[in-house]
Amino acid sequence: MSQQIVGVVGAGVMGIGVAHNLAQTGHSVILVDIDQTILVHAKAEISKNLRMQRMLSKTKDMESSDTILNRITFTTDYGLLTDADFVIENATEKWEIKKQIHSLLDEICPSHAVFAINTSAISITRLAAVTKRPAQILGIHFMNPVPLKPVVEVIRGFHTSEETITVTQRLLTAMNKQWVIVNDYPGFVSNRISHLFMNEAAFVVQDQVATPKDVDDIFVKCYGHTMGPLQTADLIGLDTVVQTLDVLYQSYQDPKFRCCPLLQKMVDAGLYGRKSGKGFYTYA
Repeated sequence: MSQQIVGVVGAGVMGIGVAHNLAQTGHSVILVDIDQTILVHAKAEISKNLRMQRMLSKTKDMESSDTILNRITFTTDYGLLTDADFVIENATEKWEIKKQIHSLLDEICPSHAVFAINTSAISITRLAAVTKRPAQILGIHFMNPVPLKPVVEVIRGFHTSEETITVTQRLLTAMNKQWVIVNDYPGFVSNRISHLFMNEAAFVVQDQVATPKDVDDIFVKCYGHTMGPLQTADLIGLDTVVQTLDVLYQSYQDPKFRCCPLLQKMVDAGLYGRKSGKGFYTYA
């Protein structure tokens, strides 16, 4: 198994999944967040997810949860990234926050380190421009839940080098991932299309055409999707969906990305989906 040191910035839903997947495939992980409480929650969630994975696993050779967890350093200190070979950034979908993080990473991390931006819609090229290493910046859009999804979307920025692509493919192979490489435009492929589905589904509910369950049933039972658009929105987090729609609207100035008022109202009310216990559905 690889002993490559990988930094993971942001211990939210995606950061938890990325750190879990990396540690389980033998990597030394430094999981950084500015909030110690979030890090404590992240450790508990990874431990819970590993136990669940062991219960559902058909193989008996899975390493112990403690062995996997011991590969992750949970910290608020960005300074620990001085030896990182690769950094995957999963911060909230806000330009100013991501800009600040990548400027800081550029100062701290070794010159050979590659930065992967796990973003829903923000331009990889624009973020690369705030660093002194634009050729070593690219996007990796992991799907949720990260340990269970076998394919990722890799986004090539304007300056991304072939060497960076090769280094990234090597890491993804070690994580047991396949990839599809696309070019850099806000939203890329997956979110540029999927957020139209989620947004229009919210409009359908707002207009009282159908209930959330009816909408999702049509996508699951008629189209064969694993999960309906509103179930997906709840899983991602309605706040993240709204932020991504705002980025897409600002980037393209196209009214098709105008956020559904019902989505914004739900976020204002604190109904974020699974992570808050209630969104289009209620969760225990």
